[in-house]
Amino acid sequence: MGGGKKEKILKEIVEIEYSMFLKMNTSSEECRKSPEAFRLNREARFFPLSTQTLSSYLDDLLRAEVEGRNLLTEKYARIEGLIPPLQENPVIHKIVEIESEWIKELSEEYPELFSRNPEKFRTYLACELETFSEKTLRLYFIDVKSAREKGINLAEESYKYLFKKSGFSSFEEVRKRLKNKERG
Repeated sequence: MGGGKKEKILKEIVEIEYSMFLKMNTSSEECRKSPEAFRLNREARFFPLSTQTLSSYLDDLLRAEVEGRNLLTEKYARIEGLIPPLQENPVIHKIVEIESEWIKELSEEYPELFSRNPEKFRTYLACELETFSEKTLRLYFIDVKSAREKGINLAEESYKYLFKKSGFSSFEEVRKRLKNKERG
């Protein structure tokens, strides 16, 4: 399946999520003022996943809209502990473990670029995954497991995409820009 189909699905996912985001009661005015930043971050987050996984997540979003659910509201309500877990699927824990290792690798190699707050990352990811259907979780886990077996860090792939779309050629270039900015 070609990149065109994947890009189309990514755009649809991001537009639905942004629509859901706008309906949330949130204090994050920054994302409201910069819809392109929201879109780019979410697109980068999902970019490394397979077309099959993305299609399944798109189906989850469309189904949620029909049911009158806002998956972003649910995710943030879970993060804040306002509602009980949405599901107790053991696959969520497996995905969180693998992705946490990937983020740890990045934070060790690029400490100035990545947060050293692993618990915050784990909570955010687990709460987001709770909003996914069983089918999407299964496909997502296949993607994550396959990448790990091939020695590919999907978190790194997400950030490469984000940085490239933001005009940077590498992690090093981002690091240098950040250091120059700190120097003033």
